[in-house]
Amino acid sequence: MFVQKEQLFIEFQKIDWEDKGGGVRRKVMAYGDQLMAVYAEFKRGAVGALHHHPHLQITYIESGSLTVHIGAETKMLRAGDFYYISADVIHGVEAHEDSVLIDFFTPMREDFIPAT
Repeated sequence: MFVQKEQLFIEFQKIDWEDKGGGVRRKVMAYGDQLMAVYAEFKRGAVGALHHHPHLQITYIESGSLTVHIGAETKMLRAGDFYYISADVIHGVEAHEDSVLIDFFTPMREDFIPAT
C-alpha cells in the first residue's frame, strides 16, 4: 500500500517500496499539500543523479555516508548530518556505504505520488 494524502498514522512496514533502480529505493511516508517526508535507501555505490526541482529540501542522513553535491559545493556527510537545498539548485549524492536518508520537501512532490 502507498500512503494517502494527509493520512494521520503511517506504519513503516505497511508502506510499499518504490524501486528507483541503481541501488535506490524509497517510501513516501507522509504528505499534505505543503509538506512531504520520504524515506530513501541508497546501496553502496548508488548515485542520486544531479537534478533540480522547485521544492525546498532538507535531508537527514540516518545512517551511512555520502558525498553530497549542492550547487558548486561538495561535502562528505555521515550519519546524523543534515543538508539544505534551496529551490532549483542542482544537487545529487553518491553513497560510500549503504545509507538511509530522510527527505523533507515543501511543497510536497506531486511527481513522487504513484499513479492510481
